[in-house]
Amino acid sequence: MRIAVIQLAYGDEESFEERVERVAGLVAAQAGHDLVVLPELWGATGFDYSRWPGAAQPLDGPWARAMADAARAAGVVLHAGSFVERLPEAGVDGNDLANTSLLFAADGHVLATYRKIHRFGFGSGEPKLMEAGDDVVVTGIPLRDGGSVTAGLSTCYDLRFPELYRRQVAAGAELFVIPAAWPAARVAHWTLLGRARAVENQAVVVQCNTAGSHGGYEMGGHSQVVSATGAVLAAAAGDGHSSGGDGGRAVECVLSVDVDLAATAEYREAFPVLGDRRL
Repeated sequence: MRIAVIQLAYGDEESFEERVERVAGLVAAQAGHDLVVLPELWGATGFDYSRWPGAAQPLDGPWARAMADAARAAGVVLHAGSFVERLPEAGVDGNDLANTSLLFAADGHVLATYRKIHRFGFGSGEPKLMEAGDDVVVTGIPLRDGGSVTAGLSTCYDLRFPELYRRQVAAGAELFVIPAAWPAARVAHWTLLGRARAVENQAVVVQCNTAGSHGGYEMGGHSQVVSATGAVLAAAAGDGHSSGGDGGRAVECVLSVDVDLAATAEYREAFPVLGDRRL
């Protein structure tokens, strides 16, 4: 399985419309991959909460149509990161926004929808403005060779809650796809928790973070793909180059990674930890 992780960089000066057009071009250039992944809330910005209401769109809005077109142009399955969804009606917390991810098939139709379950902000930001998702989402991703992989979808702050990933593994997940807008101040947690989720669940972890700076926050970058054994198969270092280093400011880059899915099944069989779960 060939995966492209687009660590997108942006700042406050770039408009929503300009960014959507630019990102659609980046996705369209990834022909030949099975899966392309974008970061969390890259259109509206992850931390400038004041932009969220104005950037909100329905599930079938211009943002979704642009991403569907980009998936078709490249002939890839596209995890388009997430966007601010305008819900048809307010939810239990009285909010009509959600942090929503869409997974598009290579022909542009929607394979899965995931609304972020764990909202970051400790009473402000997401908890104040957005409804929490309820559904644990596990879905099949078709591959170019005619096979498929079962993937669990989550977003950013979800990474801190291991029980979510246990439920996804129980539902058959072999791979986790995690877009994020994770700040530089805590980027060591981002990489450590990604490896932990891989090791404890014997699953491939695909983490796509944001670079650049917006809303006064420096983004952490360090996107990575981790094998079921915990080995880092590819990582974006602070300077944006593919390596394991930590220096410099995160910048835009694309990680192109070949993942041996058979190795995950073989490892689970050879070291059957998951079979010893009791809780």
